Amino acid sequence: MSYEFIALLMFMTMMVMLITGQRVYGAIGFVAVIFSLLLWGDGGAEIAFSANMKLMKWYPLLTLPLFIFMGYILSETGIAEDLYKMFHVWMGPLNGGLAIGTIGLMVIISAMNGLSVAGMAIGASIALPELLRRGYDKVMMTGVIQAGSSLGILVPPSVVLVLYGMISRQPVGQLWLAGVFPGLMMAGLFIAYIAVRCYFQPHLGPALSKDERNVGWGEKFRLLSAGIIPLFIFFSMTGLFLMGKTSLVESAAVGAMASLIAAVLRRRLTFDILHVCVEKTLAISCMFMWIILAALAFGAVFDGLGAVRAIETLFLDNLGFDRWTILILMQLSFILMGTFLDDTAMLVIVAPLYVPMVRQLGFDLIWYGVLYTITCQIAYMTPPFGYNLFLMKAMAPPEVTLGDIYRSVTPFVMIMMLGLGLVIIFPELALWLPRSVSIK
Repeated sequence: MSYEFIALLMFMTMMVMLITGQRVYGAIGFVAVIFSLLLWGDGGAEIAFSANMKLMKWYPLLTLPLFIFMGYILSETGIAEDLYKMFHVWMGPLNGGLAIGTIGLMVIISAMNGLSVAGMAIGASIALPELLRRGYDKVMMTGVIQAGSSLGILVPPSVVLVLYGMISRQPVGQLWLAGVFPGLMMAGLFIAYIAVRCYFQPHLGPALSKDERNVGWGEKFRLLSAGIIPLFIFFSMTGLFLMGKTSLVESAAVGAMASLIAAVLRRRLTFDILHVCVEKTLAISCMFMWIILAALAFGAVFDGLGAVRAIETLFLDNLGFDRWTILILMQLSFILMGTFLDDTAMLVIVAPLYVPMVRQLGFDLIWYGVLYTITCQIAYMTPPFGYNLFLMKAMAPPEVTLGDIYRSVTPFVMIMMLGLGLVIIFPELALWLPRSVSIK
């Protein structure tokens, strides 16, 4: 049996296990360990052990629980809800203003959390009911929240980019910087679309009534202070990091501590809330660690088989594809897998194949990390089984049907594809900042 066939058998076995509903880390890790034992006997057991030691020695992994904890503190203590009230008062007089404010809320939440699930939960539980109550179109608004929440995996501190950095051996700080301009560009494209469409179709996003707009300047400025705390947290974390005052892990610790201090100062922190935040942080952090461990073991077996080199030979020598064709095929495969897998699963399944190939093709791995993340955003929202579609259905009010959710994402997926194309055509959108800023 050839090594190429064994590699294909490994991949197919793993996909079958995933389709049957097995946990991602269980399917990937099981296949890696079983095939390593079959191929190399008792010595194959060392592969999983080596992957575990490699994971435990990766210092930047400490950022993962710290950022997750920070996001839960902000969500559970109501600081995110205060932010939405601020956007509600200041943006409400415009057609589509509340939807634009929701995108702004999502950008800030993304900059303090790094996960799309947190933005989705906040948007669906806080923003969507208010938008529907004020006559906003339910189809458009569900699309707004899904698109806005997807920014969480692109805008720093993105947890997905931390995982990509672990697997591709790229500096996480550089990856974060690479995501800044593409993330802000994507948010700007969303806002432009909402503003233009609501200008020509004001019934989709009506402005607030005169009674609701009749808020004194004193109250407006009081609500504006709700944005001071998130800005303080963001500066204490990202600002100090970019100035070179703190390392990656130190900035994560500063952000987590700043969120705790903010919750205490606002008199929102209770023992029950702290217990819930710690419990959820532990659950998600352990899930990510198991997935990374399984991915490292799977990648080691794949590398030992020479599967990466076999695929390179197939595409470059046998089929004669140029490197841009191969790059586009990679992105299309991500979108296809995204119809039934989340971003982490996609990364750990194909990273052992794609990362070495991207390096062999001469592409920048920092730039490709941004491409991967944007493609994950698109995959999250691609019917019929996009991850965000079912999260929205689970969190949305009963009047929002699955059909509404499917229809809502079409324009935003097209905008994301435009953003992906711009980053491909103009790589400096992602690479200028990492090349210009020197960080630890």
